[in-house]
Amino acid sequence: MSVMNWRDLTAEALASEVDAQTVAVLPLGATEQHGPHLPLGTDTVIADGLVDSALKALPMGLSVLRLPTLSLGQSLEHTAYPGTLTLSSTTFQGMLNDLGDAVARAGCRRLVLFSSHGGNLADAETMALALRARHAMLVVKACYFDFPPPATDLLPEREQREGLHGGALETALMLHYAPEQVITAEASHWPSVDYTALADYRWLGAESGAGRFAWMAGDLNAAGVSGNATLATAAMGKALDGHYAGILAELIGEAARFPLSALRGSDPE
Repeated sequence: MSVMNWRDLTAEALASEVDAQTVAVLPLGATEQHGPHLPLGTDTVIADGLVDSALKALPMGLSVLRLPTLSLGQSLEHTAYPGTLTLSSTTFQGMLNDLGDAVARAGCRRLVLFSSHGGNLADAETMALALRARHAMLVVKACYFDFPPPATDLLPEREQREGLHGGALETALMLHYAPEQVITAEASHWPSVDYTALADYRWLGAESGAGRFAWMAGDLNAAGVSGNATLATAAMGKALDGHYAGILAELIGEAARFPLSALRGSDPE
């Protein structure tokens, strides 16, 4: 296995080590409010933690190139709260476009856009298709929220649905990665609108449902977060890291063995 860090390589080393079999991984974080108990950089810490754990779990023989993590993303839904830094869709898409072009120039034909923040996904989806069309490359977009959930004895079913921003999931991961940044005395349970005003709705919801409406963070809960952070422990975070990083490692492995010849318009491998 060869895991390379883009910023640690010389230009000559990158040119000689990277080829069409190399999988480039671009972690996408964010800087935004996460309630009174978690730091503004929570999403970036989690993106780094999951990617680093996944890279350690990769099988031998893979060539993987880790790009510098983007710590700013699309966080429009959190702008009512202090500390949130957000890029416009135009700016964020432009960054993904330019970085994708740079990856292609380096000789990579496989790119994984891995986000720890759901707000990045719409722009990542748009630019993944644009990069695929322009460079005939495999572009994978993924967010750990979309991975199969862990067992309910680790993370209760309600919390899997409700606690996607500042709840048990993110708080537990932060207790595993950066416990010194978590203010546990401020952790609380912030019920989501899906379990309050919309409790008897069958199809419509904010975070779940056949039809999901566009929301600002305060629509979920006035505190701007949702979920039960008091459930979180460092042990839970370690188990969640193993669960989600394991899936990400398998995904990167599948991106490495994907036949580029299956992409219409690509050169034979």
